[in-house]
Amino acid sequence: MAHIERLRLYPVKGLDGIEVEAARITDAGTLAGDREFAMCDPEAGRIETGSDMQTLAYNGKQTDRIHDVRTGFDPETGTLTVEPKAGGDRRRFDLSTETGRTEASEWFGDFVGDQVEFRRHEPPAFVDRPNAGPSVISTATLETVASWFDDMTVESARRRLRANVEIGGVPAFWEDRFVGADAPGFVVGDGSVRFEGAEPCARCVVPSRDPETGDPLPEFQERFVERREATFPEWADPDAFPHFYTVMLISRVPGASRERSIAVGDGVTVQG
Repeated sequence: MAHIERLRLYPVKGLDGIEVEAARITDAGTLAGDREFAMCDPEAGRIETGSDMQTLAYNGKQTDRIHDVRTGFDPETGTLTVEPKAGGDRRRFDLSTETGRTEASEWFGDFVGDQVEFRRHEPPAFVDRPNAGPSVISTATLETVASWFDDMTVESARRRLRANVEIGGVPAFWEDRFVGADAPGFVVGDGSVRFEGAEPCARCVVPSRDPETGDPLPEFQERFVERREATFPEWADPDAFPHFYTVMLISRVPGASRERSIAVGDGVTVQG
């Protein structure tokens, strides 16, 4: 039976995710606590139009130093734990306070060799597509992508692709069916929460890097595109995909489904 296998939030954009048992969909259509914080260029201003917000945020696209730290986050206290992988003291910063964010800014600025400013933003927070919702991928898709590369584990693929909602009990690339002409949606649990497809997720340089070491896989994009094209599912609309360097669904949650919660184990049903 199709079901939610995992839920992951990324409290600080670009840093490690955390697994949760349940998540609330905000009134902006995103998951509460996801990309709530970001390391920003202190000189960068903000552009706000309605619920849209853009800012220059540091993540794996800007610097591979992000891969040199392990991080944890306690959503109850807002505490970020940071530990350099090469050794060094473990630090804790209370991101719920301005003082804690200032201290984190100074530490990370020294670490990445550039000035950064930790900022907090209300939903839709610092998601790349503020008019869209959670990212969705199937466990089988992660298993398939991992099989394309020597020594890549499923957990490594999971950390590279950074999805919010992982669906179990479905075939690889199940999520591709939800974009394109006459695409269906899917509902979770008792049917009160509906997800629709916004767009397939075009990938950047981050999935090519080992999430533990930051080392890039040679010819990652070329291999990925070759295998993606060869395994493109018959149920997907090719016109909805700009190219084959895409994997994962960027969803959209209709207004009537917001301010509700989803949980690991909830059943998932495709609905026209």
